[in-house]
Order: sequence, then C-alpha cells, then structure tokens
Amino acid sequence: MKKIILSFAALAISFGAMSQVRVGVKGGWNLSNISVNNNGSVDNDRSLSGYHIGVIADVPLVPRILSLQPGVFYTTKGAKLESGDKDNSTTVPYRKYTTRPQYIEIPLNVVGKIPVGTNTRLFAGIGPYMAFGVAGKNKVSTTLAGVTTSTESNIKWDDDTPFHDGDPNQGLDKYKRFDWGGNVQVGAEFRNFLVSAQYGHGFGKINSGGEDSRNDKNKNRVFSVSLGYLF
Repeated sequence: MKKIILSFAALAISFGAMSQVRVGVKGGWNLSNISVNNNGSVDNDRSLSGYHIGVIADVPLVPRILSLQPGVFYTTKGAKLESGDKDNSTTVPYRKYTTRPQYIEIPLNVVGKIPVGTNTRLFAGIGPYMAFGVAGKNKVSTTLAGVTTSTESNIKWDDDTPFHDGDPNQGLDKYKRFDWGGNVQVGAEFRNFLVSAQYGHGFGKINSGGEDSRNDKNKNRVFSVSLGYLF
C-alpha cells in the first residue's frame, strides 16, 4: 500500500510540474567567430555581428529551482577577414571576406534558478546543441583607388548529417550541414521576461572533408545576448 501511495504522489508531483510548463519567444544579438588556432581560440578582429530568433520552453524539474529549457532558433554564425588598409587603398587593394552561414539550432539546456525577490530569479544553465545549416552567403568586397567592387555567392552545403555519412561530393569549398556543440548561459528572469548572455562552443569542424582531430581550428564560436518572454 505504501508503494502505491508513493507512486500516486510521484505522479501528482510530475503532473503538477508539467502544468507549470511555459513556452515563449527569445531573440537577440550574436557576435560570432570561427576558431583559427590549434587550441580552438579565435582572432577577435574576425568577429561578425548577427542575430538569433526562436522559441523556447521552460519545463520545471524542481519548481522555481531547476528547469529543462529546450528551444528552436534561427541563428547566424560565421566570421570576417580583412586584408590591406581601407584608409589607404590607392596602390594596395583592401579586401573584406565575410562568411555568414545560417542554421536551425536546437539547444537543450538545464537551468538552475536562485530566487532573489518575489518575482525575480537569477539563473545559470548548461547543455548541448545541434544545428543544421539551411542558408548563408560568402561575400568578397575589394576597394582599390577609391573604387569598390563586390561579389557574393551562396554557401554550398555538404549533406553530411548524422543520417547521411560518407558523401562522395564532400570538399573544402563546402560547409558541413550538421554542427554540434555546447552552451553555457547566465541571466535573470523578471516575472515573464528573460534577459541572458550565452556562449556557444562548437565541437565539429565546419568545413566538409576537413575533419582533423589533431587541432580545433574551423569551429563555430558564438557569444549571444538575448531578450525573451515566457507566456
């Protein structure tokens, strides 16, 4: 009888927690980069501004204290590279290369919360993400003697998702469609509003056919600032 009572109690707690599930919208600014060194670090001068927007859910595991927060986002990543001097391009051309891949990203964060007021909580979270490349462009802008020319091309994607390995058409001129990594975030929750900062650390190289376990070059790095609202 005691086991039956405990089972019903557990179910009641579970349904009670699920009844507190909230969904919402979240978006904001990205500062993205691509690692260039063997240790996975980046060149700050290559950082590229972008955005993210999507939906999230807040699923209480321990009400008011611990939540599971899955989401689906449309997000930009990438980096830029400059050569020459844009203020002195009379004889030496100034070039700016920009790559901006765009992904559907699915994070799954576990978030711990600390109440600091009646309707205010500070939180910190960590979890994995997976992302699928869906669009993006590469741009080259050249300035010489005051004249600027630009070219633009769509990013080519290699269909090397976990469900389609060994694509014979892979090549370093393409990006891997599948990306994965981990997130860490901190923020505050004010009633239904969220404000947060997050860092996404990619674990897979972005170039098709460029896998090399000896270094951590060519991996996505994204710092984000977000505003959100939970209904």
